Amino acid sequence: MTEAPAVPSDPKLDRLSWGASVPFLAFHLLVGLVFVTGFRWEWALLAVASYAVRMFAITAGYHRYFSHRSFKTSRLVQFLLAWLAQMSLQKGVLWWAAHHRHHHKYSDTPLDVHSPVRRGFWWSHMGWILSRRYDSTNYDAIKDFSRFPELVWLNEHHLVPAITGGLLAWFFGGLPGLVWAAIVPTVLLWHATFTINSLSHVFGSRRYLTADTSRNNFLLALLTFGEGWHNNHHASQSTAKQGWFWWEVDLTFACLRVLSWFGLVWDLRLPRPEAKDAHLHYTPEQRRQLKAESRFGMHLPQRPVRTPEAQPEVGFENPLYAKR
Repeated sequence: MTEAPAVPSDPKLDRLSWGASVPFLAFHLLVGLVFVTGFRWEWALLAVASYAVRMFAITAGYHRYFSHRSFKTSRLVQFLLAWLAQMSLQKGVLWWAAHHRHHHKYSDTPLDVHSPVRRGFWWSHMGWILSRRYDSTNYDAIKDFSRFPELVWLNEHHLVPAITGGLLAWFFGGLPGLVWAAIVPTVLLWHATFTINSLSHVFGSRRYLTADTSRNNFLLALLTFGEGWHNNHHASQSTAKQGWFWWEVDLTFACLRVLSWFGLVWDLRLPRPEAKDAHLHYTPEQRRQLKAESRFGMHLPQRPVRTPEAQPEVGFENPLYAKR
């Protein structure tokens, strides 16, 4: 896949793919099977557990590791993270990370693949992922991981983990197992994850003056295990910790810290104090800008947004983090 064309929209390229849209809609309809299986607390707990494991795999794996390399791990653990994340049916690991890097490079410019302020809420929430335009994987944007043949295979066969998980849920739990361990939490995972592309650029507060519309949102942070601290993330994208203050709940980082105690991950990147405390040194005018930009709605920052050519590359040696 090449870089997205330098136009905000193209009716032919942006046409929804029936191959993606029909299964997506079908999954939503299949949630209605909960009225067939009925409700039991153990099934609800199963759904919560399935959601939690895969949400961690998405946030720690797809996002903080494969997209931003904010920590290090072994080849085996990186494969397991990719496998678990692909059980969420959000396409392949390399596809996901390559598109996310593209988003950071062109955030809220006409080239951003899912900017709500450029293309509207529904496009940024799920339209872009269902369109024909972004079906392919830009392997040039993910060369650091596309050198692993097992990840390339997994990316090209991205349905295998989800199908395997569904079959296991059916085998051990019958229809209730399939519905409560696979279908229901998958739909919840979709929309919780998608809110970071849509709502976290529309609803919340801004602490840092970034060249995009990213916001911090406590509710979204709870739903996505810390991803809702989106303005923090855009201010210093290569950090493993996105909740920078004690009240900013970041379950993904807490889990990563526990895994680091057992040597499964290491070199967790943290924001440097000068990045974390940058907002303390803003002028009164800059504070007024932040307040204005925190208004609810889809609007670009007041100051000029950088052009795509001026946007920085997604760097892995970001000077604004500290290793620990």
